[in-house]
Formats: sequence, C-alpha cells, structure tokens
Amino acid sequence: MIGEDLSMAYAVQQVLARRREARGGVVVGRKVGLTSTAVQQQLGVDQPDYGVLFADMDVSGRRTVPFGRLIAPKVEAEVAFVLKSDLDAGDLDYAQARAAIDYAAPALEIVDSRIADWDISIYDTVADNGSSGLFVLGESRRSLENFTPADVRMSMYDGNRLVSQGNGAACLGDPINALVWLARTARDVGDPLRAGQIVLSGALGPMVPVTPGMTIRADIEPLGSVAVSFASEGER
Repeated sequence: MIGEDLSMAYAVQQVLARRREARGGVVVGRKVGLTSTAVQQQLGVDQPDYGVLFADMDVSGRRTVPFGRLIAPKVEAEVAFVLKSDLDAGDLDYAQARAAIDYAAPALEIVDSRIADWDISIYDTVADNGSSGLFVLGESRRSLENFTPADVRMSMYDGNRLVSQGNGAACLGDPINALVWLARTARDVGDPLRAGQIVLSGALGPMVPVTPGMTIRADIEPLGSVAVSFASEGER
C-alpha cells in the first residue's frame, strides 16, 4: 500500500506513466500542483507536487471538450512555460530556470481525480499523476522580456460570471519558482526537463468545478486569454 510514503506515490505515478508510454503515449512536459499555501495547509504538506503531461491531454484549439472523457473535472488558470534548453545540470536556480524559458502562454489545466468526491491526500494525488486531466494553451506567446510572471493578474469567467481571481504571486510567490522546484525535483529522480517541453507552473487562483455545457475563459494580463468549452455529458 502507498500509505503515507511520498516516494512510493511517485513510484506508482512513474510506473503508470511508463505503461502509458508503452501504449504509444508521448510525454510533452510536466505540471506542477499544490503551489498554493492554502492548499498545502489543507493537505498537511509543505511542498508542491508534479505530474506528467502527455500529447493526448492537449486539447488546445478544440471547439469543445467531450465531457464523457472526464470524471470530476475542475479548471484552474496558469502560466505555461515552453523550454528552449534542458534543465538538467548546475544549481538549477532562478536565473538558470528563467534563461531556459523560450516563451510563456496563458493556460487552463483541467484537473481530474479518480478518487471519489476529491477526498484526497497528497499521496493519492501524486499516484494519480498529480490529478492531471487535460490542458489548454492560449494562442498568445510572450518572452520574459515582455512581461514578469510574478506580476500577472488573472480573472476567470464562466460565461460572463466571474468565478476565480488571482495573480502570479499565488504560485509559490512567482511561477518561475515553481519551475525551479520542478527542475530540481525532476533531475533528482533521473527524469529532467528537456528543451521543447511544456511546464504548467501551477494555479494562479482557486479552481472551479466544471459541468457539461460550461465555457470557461481566463484573462491573464498582460499575457493574454485562454478559453475552453465543454460538450454534453455523454460525448467522448
């Protein structure tokens, strides 16, 4: 049993990821979770966690996302980074992580859980691939010369109704801090971040439960906007 052994939970995640790769899954990056202090306190932990992103999880540009593909989805707005160089050597500090970023994009992560009613501990969510579901990247692309991730302001809407707000500081004080943590952790487990990979750096504000037919839009200023619509419950 996993019990309360975080290393065992990551081992389970890795086994499941390798099985997915063996079936043809293509790894395109990583996601960072538990970047909010409030959520860490809720689960009784003092660190983030991570999961693996696969190509078939990317639903960017789709008109609608079939709801039947999901279990109990929730949406959160994030800053996504795409890397231009590997992060596998040296101190892997803030400056090194920043220099490795090719560009940033506004993103929505559609988190999901196999655990009933989201009654989870950190061990559950880690083993369940960081509660990963799907993700959406917005069309805008910005280099870090044109904005500061820690200063972004996020507003998320269900249609025209404001449902979540936050900022870059809500993500470990700065989304690049989340990238630093991930780069060090991934290197230490022997699976470092590589050039071209996508990193979802963590939530900028509270996540929002999703129901069929919803259209979610997040404005992440000055980075840009990103949106996703959910189809009817039976569609896959």
